Amino acid sequence: MLVRGRAATTIDGMSETTIALVTGANKGIGYEIAAGLGALGWRVGVGARDDRRREDAVAKLRAAGADAFGVPLDVTGDASVAAAAALLEERAGRLDVLVNNAGIAGAWPDEPTAVSLAVLRAVVETNVIGVVRVINAMLPLLRRSAHPRIVNQSSHVGSLTLQTTPGVDLGGVSGAYSPSKTFLNAVTIQYAKELGDTIKINSACPGYVATDLNGFTGTSTPAEGARPAIRLATLPDDGPTGGLFDAAGPVPW
Repeated sequence: MLVRGRAATTIDGMSETTIALVTGANKGIGYEIAAGLGALGWRVGVGARDDRRREDAVAKLRAAGADAFGVPLDVTGDASVAAAAALLEERAGRLDVLVNNAGIAGAWPDEPTAVSLAVLRAVVETNVIGVVRVINAMLPLLRRSAHPRIVNQSSHVGSLTLQTTPGVDLGGVSGAYSPSKTFLNAVTIQYAKELGDTIKINSACPGYVATDLNGFTGTSTPAEGARPAIRLATLPDDGPTGGLFDAAGPVPW
């Protein structure tokens, strides 16, 4: 069963302040995830590649009372991710929760017969390879946590079941973004199989959220879209791993 949160500064009784890293946290859903975790009393690393936007987000979070700090992070760069891990090592010595929120859409809609291979590569590099790169770099820090959690930001459009269900409207044909989220879901399952119950890892579906990813055409707010990831970040020890969830619960792969 998923839970919305627990007392500030704890995961299942952990006495130390919980340390989280959220990638792509300078705006939109990522910012709201950072804000939600900060409101629990957690110390939150704001991962973002744009220096000004990152520091503006940190300042805004701190003004709201969150214990936030900036983490320069481009998920597509080995050196950048390694530097981010080194920074967390220095600042915290461990990592309790990793939320892989950074992502790009490419063009939308983008039929596979017309998709630019350069766009396809860029989307997969950020949405899939970037997640693998960050997880693997952060694993030593996560393994020092008593209750480590990983949340991968996915989408309903990555569900093969929903994509092949007649009458389900997922917003048109996509040759890059939707397949990248299906790929990410598959990667999440493989991590869950390898890690077992030692590190819980799940994928979140935020819903159709009004962000710059879709030209602000979404029907829900970033704060609403952040809720599934926050719930998965605050799972109890008997919570699930290797699943796909939205605000209502499990989503079919």
